[in-house]
Amino acid sequence: MTRIGFAYNQKPEVCGLETGTDSESAHGDEDPPSKRRDHSSRTTPEPASRPSLSSRDASGARVAAPPASADPLQDIYAEWDSPATIDAVASALADCGEVIRLEADEDFPARLRAARPDIVFNIAEGLHGTNRESHVPAICEFFGIPYSGSDPFTLSLCLDKARTKELLAFNAIPTAAFFLVRSEDDLRHAPAATERAPLFIKPVHEGSSKGITKRNFVRSPAQLRDGVRHLLATYDQPVLVESYLPGAEFTCGVLGNGDAARVLPIVGLDFSSLPQGAVPIYGFEAKWIWDTPARPLDIFECPARVDAATEAAIRDVVLRTYRVLGCRDWARIDVRLDAAGVPNVVEVNPLPGILPDPADNSCLPKAARAAGIGYDELIQACLTYAAQRAGIALDVPAGAAA
Repeated sequence: MTRIGFAYNQKPEVCGLETGTDSESAHGDEDPPSKRRDHSSRTTPEPASRPSLSSRDASGARVAAPPASADPLQDIYAEWDSPATIDAVASALADCGEVIRLEADEDFPARLRAARPDIVFNIAEGLHGTNRESHVPAICEFFGIPYSGSDPFTLSLCLDKARTKELLAFNAIPTAAFFLVRSEDDLRHAPAATERAPLFIKPVHEGSSKGITKRNFVRSPAQLRDGVRHLLATYDQPVLVESYLPGAEFTCGVLGNGDAARVLPIVGLDFSSLPQGAVPIYGFEAKWIWDTPARPLDIFECPARVDAATEAAIRDVVLRTYRVLGCRDWARIDVRLDAAGVPNVVEVNPLPGILPDPADNSCLPKAARAAGIGYDELIQACLTYAAQRAGIALDVPAGAAA
């Protein structure tokens, strides 16, 4: 029987994050379409009360973390996976072999080396540094163990929005004009392409709508200066300044590799569901204020209602992006139309969110369901693509690699 290592980061049991709370049921482990799960790229030190990655007692059992700040902006664990998601993935993998759970904490390298699985299924996001999403794959490569998903280089590249956009632009893939601000002095050297308002600003390594509010939509040099100053001080990382894209927004799941990679039914965002006068973005307010268990925000539609020519253009730019960046097995790519209706790549997510509950806004499973692919089949398909790359035989149920 194939031995499948399962690498993940489980949410500490802290205030507002326990399994089954309203907070989790409303928002889960991701917030599409800008899902990145990368809350710790800023270099401000963690409070002393925060647990380490291991969060275990002397016997090796998990222990509850001390209460964390209720402010989502300070919750660096918010996008780790819940026990419900971890159990659902493990259950899906169990149809393909023996599942060995390997929580990606400080003990992960030793436990991986001792377990020596045939392949690792990876959804671990890491915690520290700008390369945190590549830690598990890099360790797997060190021990010569195959794993699912993109390689360490692609994962680190896609976590850096500016580097991603540089590579896309070099390959003639449309993306909004931009420049990177490392200090306020950089604002004096803005390229001409981004001097005209409106502009949009965001932390270069953040996600889950962290730092994305209505104040990021700037219409004047004064607003730009104030907004950049705030983000630099809050997140202690460079700020990406982009020309604002005024068109419709979409997020696209991709499955497979090489010429066989395919785009799943496109998920569209309906900004008309936002409060009147709101900036048409899926930002912090939409994620944490307007979308509640009592009054859920009905913003996603799949398949998206879009004309055939636009759909073809979106699919083309998504597949070109997937291949140029070296994504493997699966990913989710966010796209927004410019004033001329041309699809521009906004963000690339090679570790997409995979909440199992259809009631949650998890866009890759949503797109898969629209394609007739169930949750277990989705997980098994990703594993199958990875196993095929590594030449590993799996006892995969029929339809898993549909």
